[in-house]
Amino acid sequence: MKLLLKFNLVFITVFLLGLGATGFVTRELLQRNAQEEVLQHARFMMEKALAVRSYTSTQVAPLLETQMKYSFLPQSVPAFSATEVLAKVQKNYPEYSYKEATLNPTNPRDRAVEWEVDVISEFRKSTTTKEFVGQRDTPAGRSLYIARPIRIADGACLRCHSTVDAAPKTLVEKYGPANGFGWHVDEIVGAQLVSVPMAVPLQRAERAWGVFMALLSAVFVVIALALNGMLWWMVIRPVTRLSAVADRVSRGDPSAPALVPASRDEIGVLVQSFARMRKSLVQAMKMLETA
Repeated sequence: MKLLLKFNLVFITVFLLGLGATGFVTRELLQRNAQEEVLQHARFMMEKALAVRSYTSTQVAPLLETQMKYSFLPQSVPAFSATEVLAKVQKNYPEYSYKEATLNPTNPRDRAVEWEVDVISEFRKSTTTKEFVGQRDTPAGRSLYIARPIRIADGACLRCHSTVDAAPKTLVEKYGPANGFGWHVDEIVGAQLVSVPMAVPLQRAERAWGVFMALLSAVFVVIALALNGMLWWMVIRPVTRLSAVADRVSRGDPSAPALVPASRDEIGVLVQSFARMRKSLVQAMKMLETA
């Protein structure tokens, strides 16, 4: 097997192993970064919802107290305001969603569906859990969701949700006496849920991975060509010439040309050593002829 072929077999083997390991690690990192990006978007939406809830509770609701005596205004409810504001965002970004899913809501649109009930059940099982992150399949593709429990922290909420008799009459007139009652302090009644699509960040990660692997392969090809050229010019070519001269000398051909070392590296030292050996061999053959 030729020296150049052996070198290329070793180089290609190392290249394939390195490319495979690098590709695996890089892909995992890019996928992880894409998921972190999606998670940051979800947390940003959650913080926006919390900001709207706080604004409604502290600044909007007090202004509507008088009107609430004559007609119930859902705009005074923090959950309603947060849902309405983020619904405006969802019109331009339909894959993004926010919902305050509740097991027994006053407003029917907030009723939890099957997968949301499972999330709320997890919070109710582990009351110390502050946040839950998961993934699910949607018609638009894979989606990441972040959930936080809705807990009745004080008695203010129970003015509307303890019993039908204690609730404002305007609320009962608007939504009826069947839903949204029987809540208790420190009870987890639902979950704030933000869903963010993963398709776009993951596609960007895949494209970046493909470009990186293509560039890495191109670099390896250039390195392989450069090394092959250097190996042929600096090793194989002088060794081949030296081998041809050595073959002629071994057959007793005194007309074989003398090689002049072209460099001072190991190949040049080998050529000098062969030249001395050839000179000694020619002298020995002359001595034998005159004896």
